[in-house]
Amino acid sequence: MSARLQAQVDIEVPFHDVDAMDVAWHGHYMKYFEIARCRLLQRFDYDYPQMRESGFIWPVVESKLRYLRPARYGQHLRVNAELTEYETRLKISYVIRDAKSGECLTKGHTIQVAVAMATGELQYVSPRALTQKVEKCLAN
Repeated sequence: MSARLQAQVDIEVPFHDVDAMDVAWHGHYMKYFEIARCRLLQRFDYDYPQMRESGFIWPVVESKLRYLRPARYGQHLRVNAELTEYETRLKISYVIRDAKSGECLTKGHTIQVAVAMATGELQYVSPRALTQKVEKCLAN
């Protein structure tokens, strides 16, 4: 993929996401990834409602996170999501940075695959409903 589809969101770490040390609990980073992923999917009009309308669900089958520095209560984060594969699966790479300094806190990726809702069958090639929307967005 030569052109890149990206989206970013800004998040302030809320009190209910931190432990007694004011550090964001490790499981919440996936939530931050999900918020950025939805923004990315919206960029090419294939967010979760459009997935369902096209007849496919897209379960996450792999996720990887690498924690480099802790996020803390009240810290402003910038979460970037980038579509890195779409022809046979959705692979989205993420970087979470401190919004002020730009320091990298967390990196990772998720992989989702298409499953036909009617039959439950795994699709080995991404449905045209996705590829057409991605290619249209990349062309603009």
